[in-house]
Amino acid sequence: MTAIRFLTPPPGLEPLDAFELQPVPGADGLFTLAATERPEIRLFTIDAERHLPGYSPELPDDRAAELGIGTAEEALLLVVVTPSQQGSTVNLLAPVIVNRATGDALQLVLDDDAFPVRAELAALAGA
Repeated sequence: MTAIRFLTPPPGLEPLDAFELQPVPGADGLFTLAATERPEIRLFTIDAERHLPGYSPELPDDRAAELGIGTAEEALLLVVVTPSQQGSTVNLLAPVIVNRATGDALQLVLDDDAFPVRAELAALAGA
């Protein structure tokens, strides 16, 4: 279990900023992100490097500095997964970036129409 502290609460989850990132057993690269104060508030996330190797949004220098990230290796790039009966989707427009060393995080809302809010995970994984 890893403590995650958002520099600014994620959109829609204000005022929560403290979370626990926990791997889902038997599902490599899949995590739950649960609010420390309200563990019933939980998101599923995947490690983008493992599951979406072609996905590499640009982290602006000022945001990298806020997180204390100097190189790509220092960052864990997660995307939020929405599971459903019709198939899971991922939010590519607003990735979660975590400083691997400190646990500081932010949800970066990208200014790029190329990244959808609901991309079909199966289609991306098969690409």
